[in-house]
Amino acid sequence: MNVQIEPAKLTPKDFASDQEVRWCPGCGDYAILKAMHKSLADMGAKLENTVFVSGIGCSSRFPYYMATYGFHTIHGRAPAIATGLKLARPELDIWLVTGDGDALSIGGNHLFHALRRNIDINILLFNNEIYGLTKGQASPTSRVGQKSPSTPMGSVDSPAEACTFALGCNARFVARGIDVQAKELGVLFSRAREHKGASFVEIIQNCIVYNDGVFSGFTDKDVAAEMQIHVKHGEPMLYGKDKTKGLRLNYKTLQIEAVVVGENGVTAADILVHDEKNRVLAGMLSALRPPQFPEVLGVIYCDPAVSYETQVVAQNAAARAKGPGDLDKLMRAGNTWAVT
Repeated sequence: MNVQIEPAKLTPKDFASDQEVRWCPGCGDYAILKAMHKSLADMGAKLENTVFVSGIGCSSRFPYYMATYGFHTIHGRAPAIATGLKLARPELDIWLVTGDGDALSIGGNHLFHALRRNIDINILLFNNEIYGLTKGQASPTSRVGQKSPSTPMGSVDSPAEACTFALGCNARFVARGIDVQAKELGVLFSRAREHKGASFVEIIQNCIVYNDGVFSGFTDKDVAAEMQIHVKHGEPMLYGKDKTKGLRLNYKTLQIEAVVVGENGVTAADILVHDEKNRVLAGMLSALRPPQFPEVLGVIYCDPAVSYETQVVAQNAAARAKGPGDLDKLMRAGNTWAVT
């Protein structure tokens, strides 16, 4: 008699490594790590098929704290490493953890190519709008006027918008979450993993030492309901404690406006319904920032397309089907040759 024994379901603790977690007390990275442990368990992920790849920075310590495979690579080059790994082992579930400085400064070129190629990896960008590991210098996402060791008189740089950048790279999945919102992060992690192709999730993360409270205008409990909007596909974009505030499109100016239902003739029918497949709408939503607008959270854009490694694997299979080549014969054929 054949008896099949189902493997035991993994728990969040099974995804936690035996390493001491070492971030500054109160760092938002702790909350993200806990959310990831729980999410992978809930999704039924397998330790042996899961890989975390990181670059350099506070967020890039992540692989040490996962009981999965992992690579702590070099500054800004994690997307290139993750791409190579996915091409070599396309069956693996690959997560790339990076920070706003790691990804959008020295790593901007590599992130661009990973997104435009649509390689099937899950990219998590922790955005605290500062360089934390190197002691508080202004980062590409730091706001104008940010005072730091590298900008003592205040930054004059125009800050990069992570989700807008991703959309500009033709990313097919773009989302945004907040470090301490574990339930919402779990949904985003699950959606990102289900998406076949490059998924990009910006996580608003508080650096308690070098940039504490920079997001308090929309993350503090007393303002969160009025300053956050969690968009869901097919649902009207309403927010506020009583869900009476919303976003509508001004068809004359082609700009999104924050309005109140019941005031100035605004009705429920005027409120925009979220369409996560609408790239133009996604671009408009990703650019909305407090205090003029609520922070847009959730899946902003999701429109799958065939992934890069799927096409590469198919091409390799087609080439092998033609029979083995003769490299020695090719190399000795002359100084030039033609590839057809």
